[in-house]
Parts: sequence; structure tokens; C-alpha cells
Amino acid sequence: MRPQLHKLPLISNTSFLYNNWHCDYFDKPWHFHEEYELVAIDKSKGTKFIGDSVSVFEEGALLLIGPRIPHFFRNNGEYYKKNGKLEASSTFIHFTKDFLGLNFFNIPEMKMVEKLLHSSRFALEIHGNIKQYIIDRLHGMQAESAPQRLVSLLDILVKLSESNEVVPLLSADYEISKNHDIGNPRDTSRINIIFDYIMNNFHREIYVHEIADILHMSNASFSRYFKHHTRKTFSDYITEVRISHACKLLMREDQNIAHICFESGFENLSNFYKHFRRITGVIPKEYRRRFLKASA
Repeated sequence: MRPQLHKLPLISNTSFLYNNWHCDYFDKPWHFHEEYELVAIDKSKGTKFIGDSVSVFEEGALLLIGPRIPHFFRNNGEYYKKNGKLEASSTFIHFTKDFLGLNFFNIPEMKMVEKLLHSSRFALEIHGNIKQYIIDRLHGMQAESAPQRLVSLLDILVKLSESNEVVPLLSADYEISKNHDIGNPRDTSRINIIFDYIMNNFHREIYVHEIADILHMSNASFSRYFKHHTRKTFSDYITEVRISHACKLLMREDQNIAHICFESGFENLSNFYKHFRRITGVIPKEYRRRFLKASA
């Protein structure tokens, strides 16, 4: 279940890649690249799989993902219906550690930026006031010349390095594999099959043998394979997907918590509350209260 290496093209007059992506839904598979990625989700909603993290993404999400961290953005089901009413779009930058020279980020003035880049090995999600500043700066770069874009990128990195509104997504013991299978189409196909199956069936009980049979693997082989590449057991991963879905439903006020519990694939409220608190740190009612307060 190894991610696919994506090699990103540069045009001749730039040292980093800046782009806007517009599509019906995000269609890039589970993948990684050698570059840092700063990405703003301009349109669409769904679930993001980044390293060993599973969580909801909304319009306005902003992330800094370090090199070689596998990731995959899957839109909600309605984006795959061919009605032309929904759109997914993002604005992103890819750059390498040495895009300004081998030792640029080692100079004293860049010490905090170097620390930020080092922290990005845990994938960083940006919140608060600084988020809108960075997003506005990213969008403004579209009309800038190549030299102006370079200045904007440096400003963005400095501002992020000075912010306390940057939160790591990955667990503290997450380690980036140095042995990803480079572009193995079989493994890319496998991860897409697994993710699709989980996202289409997490509302009910899913048994290991169901996916193991699809992949022509034994239950034990599949369990080892899944844990080796995700650092989680299959059941733990599905639980995180369910809690992620519950968080999305809690962001609205039109469903009660009991309904959200069963809609997210949990069989009883006790189990739902236990896992929700373990993963988010709060009970569902408090999660909803905090979200509604922050978005008021």
C-alpha cells in the first residue's frame, strides 16, 4: 500500500512551482513528493489522509506538508456525481529545501524558517488570523511576476515561522519511510481500492476479510500489510474515519448527537463517546460548541 512518487515539473524561469488546480473533484491518488507543499483548499470538502492522520477538510483549509509524507484528499460523495454543480480547487506551492541554494536556510536570519521546515515533517495545519493572511498572499501571487512571487513565498515562510497558530497533524512517533516504492502501479491501485472501500462502507461494520478477499490476500497478510504502511491497525484507522465523519456532521446543527453516532458507523453512544474523546480530546457536544463559537 505504498504511495506513488509524483515528480513535479518546473518551468525554466522559476525555482519553485506555483499553481492553481480546478477540477470536479481531487483525483490525485495516495502519493508523495520530494518537495515541501503549501496548499490552500479554495473549494470543496472531504476527508484528508496525511501520513497516519485522517481528518475532515473544508474550504479554507491551509496546510504545509513536508517532503515524502504520503497524502490523499478525497472529496465527499456528492463531488463524484456528474452533474457539474460542484467544483474542487486549490492553490499550492511546491519547493525544495535548496531552491535558494544549499545553505540559504542555515543563515541566522532564516533560523526560525529552518525550524518551521523541520517541523513540517509532521504535516502542519494553519489556523487563526495568520491563515487568512497566508491565503490572501497565495491568491495574490497569481498576478505577480516571478521575482515578486519569490518575495511573497519568503514572506509567507517567515510569517508562518513566527506564528503560534500552526498545529502538527501527525503523531509524534510518525516516521517517514525512506523506502517508498517509486511509482508502483499495483500498490497505488491497492491503496485506492482500500480507501474507496472504507469511505463507501464505514457507516456499517467492516470486516478485514472483505477487503482481504478483494485484494486476494489472507486476513493476516492484509492486516500486517495495512499496519506496516499506515502505522495503524485496520480497526483503528476505520475508527478515525468514523470520528472524522462525525466531526463533519457536528459542524451543522440539524442533527442530534445520537443520530450522528449511528450515521458515523458506531453501534452505541458509549462506544462513540469513548472514541470521540480519545481522538479529539473533547466530547461531541463540546466539539460542536467550540466549532459554532469559532465560526460565529
